[in-house]
Amino acid sequence: MEYRILGSTGVTVSKFCFGAGMFGYFGNSDEKECTRMVDRAIDAGINYFDTSDVYSHGESETILGKALKGKREDIILATKFALPMDDNPNHRGTSRRWIMQEVENSLRRLDTDYIDLYQAHRPDGTVDIDETLGALSDLVQQGKVRMIGTSTFPAEQLVEAHWCSEKRNRERFHTEQPPYSIFARRIEADVLPTCQRYDMGVVVWSPLSQGWLTGKWRHGQKPNDTQRQNLQPHLYQMDRPDNVRKLDLIDQLDVIAKDAGISIMHMALAFVCAHPAVTSAIIGPRTLEQLEGLLEGADVTLDDASLNAIDEIIPPGTNVSHDDDGYVAPEIEDKSLRRRHANQALHSNARETMDNIDTYRDQHKK
Repeated sequence: MEYRILGSTGVTVSKFCFGAGMFGYFGNSDEKECTRMVDRAIDAGINYFDTSDVYSHGESETILGKALKGKREDIILATKFALPMDDNPNHRGTSRRWIMQEVENSLRRLDTDYIDLYQAHRPDGTVDIDETLGALSDLVQQGKVRMIGTSTFPAEQLVEAHWCSEKRNRERFHTEQPPYSIFARRIEADVLPTCQRYDMGVVVWSPLSQGWLTGKWRHGQKPNDTQRQNLQPHLYQMDRPDNVRKLDLIDQLDVIAKDAGISIMHMALAFVCAHPAVTSAIIGPRTLEQLEGLLEGADVTLDDASLNAIDEIIPPGTNVSHDDDGYVAPEIEDKSLRRRHANQALHSNARETMDNIDTYRDQHKK
């Protein structure tokens, strides 16, 4: 297993990060098998484990905490906050109130005294970034958190956060966790260069593009009862134009993989790890068998010919589908944020009227 430095933290992590998103009712509630997966990952050299409070509503953290019992000292443990935990509007987001409450819940579920990397799971447009950074800085000073990071933040918000950290003497975000795969390359144009400029560690999620790059999905083939198919069926409706294109692209990628003597899945993992900004790629197995298959690709690397061939099929800086974006700004989802309302128009009209009065008065004086 290859090891890399996580940004400017001085912390060394494995090239593969074990993602526990499938632990719990969302994927696998068998604690014994989950523990076997954790042990196997550690045996393979993985020292970096990532989860979130929202995965199976806390069950993932609980199972992972139990599996790491007695092994915690040598593990870099990361978790996240911000996504809704229930219907309570205050049980989500990046406010100081929620951060201070939820970090205690995560520490309890993980059965640990500290979290190595605590990450904001998504941007929160309702909270001043200074409030978020202030709360996280306090957690670092208290020793409950060692490092702080973000997940799926746009480049401009990363820049704003670093500006705030510098101007207001806050802890700075040391890592970003974006979606990145052969099918999701948009971050190559902005997020990854921004992380490089700020010397942030990049830990990418969904390097297999929600399972598409495992090679299971092909023209004329439809795997049955896959976990993602059951949980997110809209992502695998084969009559959707985006999915038809993905099937076509899989056939083309298969040729590149065969020429390199590897599987599409291992090629996809090697592709994201080849980018100079990427520190680690999150693998999220549901079963021990899946983990074994992923680990077989730990030492796979791609030559320039293979990378150039992939560029010809999926151009750099582009996403095949909006399904792979990971985050949609509220200004896109909420049409009210894009439209001038009546009260705004009235305010504008009133301002115009006052301007006209001022102009008339000035002319009258003359």
